Amino acid sequence: MEIHSLIIISVALALDAFGIALSIGLNPQVRRNNKILFILSFGFFQFFFSFLGAYIGYLFNRFTSVPNTIGGIVIMIVGMMMIKEGMEKNEESILLKSKMYFILGISVSIDALVVGFVVLSGITKMMVIGIDTIFIGLITCFLSTVAFIVSKSLKRVKFIAKYADFIGGIILIIFGLKMIL
Repeated sequence: MEIHSLIIISVALALDAFGIALSIGLNPQVRRNNKILFILSFGFFQFFFSFLGAYIGYLFNRFTSVPNTIGGIVIMIVGMMMIKEGMEKNEESILLKSKMYFILGISVSIDALVVGFVVLSGITKMMVIGIDTIFIGLITCFLSTVAFIVSKSLKRVKFIAKYADFIGGIILIIFGLKMIL
């Protein structure tokens, strides 16, 4: 695959993770180590699913809308849970539960599986598949890091800091709908 095509695909895949990282970063309870784990989770699952998709893509090309629907529903549910949490003002954020690294990492990466099915499945050399999918994971890590940096600045705005759970929840619901539609 040509480098400019790979960059475009990588950035497109990473935009979901960017949006989710931005909304997670608005939560005042999320600390640096949580952010690092989310970044690694998003990058790993983008890599893993695009790699897996490249392997088995020719078998599942006809099911391309199903993974996006499932991922979108999961992300919307997490968004609703964040809004509910904002209303209840619990002591511990749902985002701090260890299972959320996997749930959100997988949810934002399901589309990478589809890309692997469709785009990367035509690549016949394992070395090229490995390099391309690692690149996808690294771009996702980079853009997730940028999102957390941006969210740090956004938290300084009092309105955003006050309603972070609601804003983050709404962002997640919008991203979930985007994945479904």
